[in-house]
Amino acid sequence: MNTSSQSRPPSLWSAAAAAAAKTPEARNRLVDFLRAVSILAVISGHWLLAAPYVAGGELRIGNMLQTHPWTQWLTWGFQVMPIFFLVGGYANAVSWQAAQRDGRSYADWLGARLQRLIGPLLPLLLVWAFLGAAGNQLGVPPEFVRAGSQAALVPIWFLAVYMLVVLLVPLTYAAWQRLGFVSFAVLAALAVLDDVLFFAGQKNAGWFNYLFIWLAVHQLGYAWFAERIASARTRFALGLAGLALLVGLVFGGPYPLSMISVAADEVSNTLPPKLTLLALGIAQTGILLAVEQPLRRWLTRGRVWTTTVLLNGMIMTIYLWHLTAAALVIAIAIMLGNLGLDRVPGSGAWWLARPLWMLLYVAALALLTLFVARYERGSGAPRSVAAWRQVIGTLLVSLGLAILAMSGVGGHGWLGLKAWVLLLPFGGAWLAGLIQADVPWRPHEPRADS
Repeated sequence: MNTSSQSRPPSLWSAAAAAAAKTPEARNRLVDFLRAVSILAVISGHWLLAAPYVAGGELRIGNMLQTHPWTQWLTWGFQVMPIFFLVGGYANAVSWQAAQRDGRSYADWLGARLQRLIGPLLPLLLVWAFLGAAGNQLGVPPEFVRAGSQAALVPIWFLAVYMLVVLLVPLTYAAWQRLGFVSFAVLAALAVLDDVLFFAGQKNAGWFNYLFIWLAVHQLGYAWFAERIASARTRFALGLAGLALLVGLVFGGPYPLSMISVAADEVSNTLPPKLTLLALGIAQTGILLAVEQPLRRWLTRGRVWTTTVLLNGMIMTIYLWHLTAAALVIAIAIMLGNLGLDRVPGSGAWWLARPLWMLLYVAALALLTLFVARYERGSGAPRSVAAWRQVIGTLLVSLGLAILAMSGVGGHGWLGLKAWVLLLPFGGAWLAGLIQADVPWRPHEPRADS
């Protein structure tokens, strides 16, 4: 008997296949599939639209949305954050309902939901704190450290918002059960009012739409779970209505075409969020749910579902680290004499080189994932702490992430870092009982309440 083969740990694929085989019949596999697809769309969009090149011996980071405006149409497909909040609403409804049924406390439920979000985040912040401090000691200008780290940490804005949405699940789900679609309408009305105030000159009011709009889309996830948008015809009509609203807002209102921020635009649809993103979320909800049944049948295929399980087991890791992987590839290209960075963004040669660059980004991300994906699952259940500690800790994490996403790690403090800002996520995670020991990576085993 070959004992070495018995002791060898299973491959990632075989581990995911074993987990996939245990999928409960009650699980809606489309939720996991849409979560994976939406994150992959964000990653590929970032890799495609960011255009690093060297001109006059100087590295420049071009933006295809600005230099080639026709690419702004692509953001109507690549801006899929509404889908993530939609599936978040569905998944949170399932898990919160299960927690209530099983008599689990809010603290137990919240700790489990936050663990996978914060686990892969802290190593990322440590890496960029080290890079920022090293750059400071090597004489790199602080503005370069700020710009480079901010570009790599942009994805963490999502966690800053989504963790607040998770905190509010008991309230928003109770509102859904009591008021149904009225709870969505109230949030949509608040988003409308917020945009009115924004365009009336009250710019700071616009930041409230980070909650109003994404909570509204999250409520649509509750509606999906409750099967309140039942027929395919109704769903398709909802999708068309959302698309018509989006077209009306862009071409008949003060909103820009791009669903992702463009520096040259006076108004951004995402910074802070605008009604256009709510309209896009309604459109995406209706169109995707209209084809739910054939997609769910397709997802019963072994390889398709195993791939979905594999990706979901490391989904936050690949999302958080994908721009760091791109930065690693670009740094290597610079060290090799600006290899491949001489093509003008948008030129024929530049487009022909995109597949190779994308493969290099994928390879770098896969390498990083091998080292850091283990942190996504933690060491089992988080430490049991009081709910008030979890809430305050999560608020501290969100605040730190929001600041870092806007301005990076570089500053004029100790080692050239925003030390107090970096301490917020770590202190908040400790307070919430979410800093845990390392364990080997394992795939997310699908459960009906996850």
